[in-house]
Amino acid sequence: MELAVNLPGLVVVFMVALAVSMALVPAMIRLAPHIGMIDTPDARKVHVTPIPRAGGIGIVLGALLPMVIWLPFSDTMTSYYLGALILLIFGTWDDIAELGHYVKFIGQFAAALLVVYYGGIYVEFFPFMGMEPLSPAIGKPFTVIALVGMINAINHSDGLDGLAGGESLMSLAGILFLASLCDGLETMVMVVAVIGGVFGFLRFNSHPARVFMGDGGSQFLGFSLGVLAVLLTQRDNPALSPMLPLLLLGLPIADILVVFWKRARAGGNWFRATRNHVHHRLLELGFHHYESVTVIYSIQAALVFAAVLLPYAADGILLALYLGVCVLLFQLLRRGERSGWRAHAANDPGVVVRFLNRCRQTPAAECLPNQLVAAAVSLFMLVGAFAVQRVPGDLALIAAVLAGALLLRLVLGFRVWFLMLRLLLFMAIALMVFLFNSYPPAGLLGQAPVLYVFFGILGLAMIVAVRMAGEERFRVTPLDFLVVLIVLALALMPEHLLDSGVVGMAVQAILRGGRAGIFVGAGFGRECSRAKPAPTGGAGGESFAGCPAPPLRFYS
Repeated sequence: MELAVNLPGLVVVFMVALAVSMALVPAMIRLAPHIGMIDTPDARKVHVTPIPRAGGIGIVLGALLPMVIWLPFSDTMTSYYLGALILLIFGTWDDIAELGHYVKFIGQFAAALLVVYYGGIYVEFFPFMGMEPLSPAIGKPFTVIALVGMINAINHSDGLDGLAGGESLMSLAGILFLASLCDGLETMVMVVAVIGGVFGFLRFNSHPARVFMGDGGSQFLGFSLGVLAVLLTQRDNPALSPMLPLLLLGLPIADILVVFWKRARAGGNWFRATRNHVHHRLLELGFHHYESVTVIYSIQAALVFAAVLLPYAADGILLALYLGVCVLLFQLLRRGERSGWRAHAANDPGVVVRFLNRCRQTPAAECLPNQLVAAAVSLFMLVGAFAVQRVPGDLALIAAVLAGALLLRLVLGFRVWFLMLRLLLFMAIALMVFLFNSYPPAGLLGQAPVLYVFFGILGLAMIVAVRMAGEERFRVTPLDFLVVLIVLALALMPEHLLDSGVVGMAVQAILRGGRAGIFVGAGFGRECSRAKPAPTGGAGGESFAGCPAPPLRFYS
């Protein structure tokens, strides 16, 4: 199926991957305890309760489906599909039966060999060699080893909630941006599909996680990142510096190399899991979970932004930049560990949490941001409903169906649980965003500054409202940091991809759709300061084999 090289076409790919992933992950959460895909706590791990590790199936199948639909079959794509499925099989097997690392290597090398020797994806242009092609006898084995290394780098970085997925998203965003500059359609579709699969999973993996991706997901992400980096720099745009993948793939590479060096120096098994990764060391220094993830996100984002800003820089400059950032990080960690420095005193929740706790003692301070957002979104919906210039007939029919479903759901409540309230609200908001942008009210034509101010106030009020909410489910997590980066990335997208205004609609839908989650989660007509947690029994609240599954809240 042919796909247009523009943002609307890529949005379709993203939405299909997102929908498949979000549909599969909850099902796998429920199935995981029955097939043994449970990650039990131990001395090395951070979590303290058993957690399903089946999210990788949603990521992989969600990403692969739109690729199969919209990309033509070729040796490259066929080898990638087969390699991804091999890793999914071995990863799922490991998530169930705890395979040894040598058995996992079989699957990893099989996947890498397929894409290199059958798919023809390998490194031809090497750093410091100019445009002189590398002999395939050297380039192909090097690429196999590099792909296996990247698979393990992401696999080993999957130690905190949202960490491996967030790092991968940043690398994918950098690859997408650079591929868009050279119209690398196949690479762009692959990247967007993987991003959609990861986002569907992160909905359930942000701290505190309800599910882990497991080896099935982390190995697929490492494999995909390695393949996409090679496609970008070796096929789509060979003029890019061959050192660029080092910055695009970022911190996981340095992390696993340092871990291997520390294990080898200690005379231990290189592949036996230990607590000396960057995220473990940050936790040992007293950083909270979300702080550790945000620190790593920040470093990864800096490396990826450097790659985007310096795609044609000399190899030596890029290598020096990468080594400088990594050496500085590890030296700071080393000095902190040797000096006994701690980020927080024992049981100190942090400055931000202390400030919010003081604010929550004043009911007005807790309720006002939430009420402001509710009023802003309601105003937008009312203005849009009565002031848009026209509503096409097909969209009017959709709006009528949504209105009827919403009314039925609000009147009958859980008796019509299959009418998912959050989904209905988000669809209604997305429809209004589309109408507002496509057929704007006559009085707002040429009033872009007014709209920007409105959106800015709305976004700020949303952040404050979520932060002020006393319930655990409304905590701001490192996923919010990713949303900020996404908005920045959208602002930097090339103009030829933005000709339809979809970016503006996407940002507005994020803001208003996020408000829908808060509005429904808090409960209509409920006082802010009296909000109670959602029940843990029934749909989404069952416990299997000692594994408590937090409420999925699909039916709230």
